[in-house]
Amino acid sequence: MAPEKEEPCAGYRHGPPWVFKGSALYQLHLVKASTARAFVPRGLRLVEAFGYTLGGMFLARYHDSPAGAFDELVVIAGIVWNPPTSCAWAARVLVNSVEACRHGRKEVGLPSHVATFSKTEASALGNKPLVESNSFLSVLGIGSTVPKQESRREIEICETKGSSTKHLCNISMPLTGSHRHHKWMGPAIRMSLPSFSGQTEDHPDLLKYSCQVECRVRPVKPARIWNPTTTELQECSDGKINSAGSNTLADSYAQSQSISVLLSKPIFALEFSSLRMHVDAPKIVVPHCKKEEVGYSST
Repeated sequence: MAPEKEEPCAGYRHGPPWVFKGSALYQLHLVKASTARAFVPRGLRLVEAFGYTLGGMFLARYHDSPAGAFDELVVIAGIVWNPPTSCAWAARVLVNSVEACRHGRKEVGLPSHVATFSKTEASALGNKPLVESNSFLSVLGIGSTVPKQESRREIEICETKGSSTKHLCNISMPLTGSHRHHKWMGPAIRMSLPSFSGQTEDHPDLLKYSCQVECRVRPVKPARIWNPTTTELQECSDGKINSAGSNTLADSYAQSQSISVLLSKPIFALEFSSLRMHVDAPKIVVPHCKKEEVGYSST
């Protein structure tokens, strides 16, 4: 007898499109192409230059969604070419909602995992000149400084699987997004963020989906990301991790490489406020490029 099909979560039964509301930090990094290729299917061409591609993270807090309120960290391995445009490829998705995790895996073909997001706010002392740097006193070298407090939000993210917990990373960002101190929220924009997914145990096919985003956006200082327990990474034997039937070793490697993506050099960051995101149902696609022409493996 065929197994019964799992029912979608109650909040997801009315979609697609699925609507998410909240705020987010979208941060782009320079990621080594060799690191990104470990995630990208062989049939897709990685957009790269001088050995690097554009990856990074999408850190969001949704106050309203089909799964209710939850946090999400999308680790973006890089950008792949799909004429006439390019799409992002997610290396790993962390959410603190079992429903959101299941939906990402079963419906969208994402490498979703349940995680905890432990948040604290702290103040750090910095030095701010009493006079401008080009003032007369500064020229004489007698400009004095006074301590300045900078409020920061610290987020510790740990993956959870059953009763085990594994630390992934810490993220620290200035609380510059508070509208108590910054009245300018940035211009209102609309944009589409096309992405690939699939080639997982739940979705062996290559999928493509689109996120229609409406928000206010403005540049902010990049968040600081670190992992004090990171050790030298070891590659798995075939150099690929994003394939159906991946085992525990491959998933451990995927987690380690995801940390490498997060620890790569940030370029710039954008704050999305008043975020409203429509996510369409994914569709099965056929890559335009031939498999034998782009048979990448990580090096």
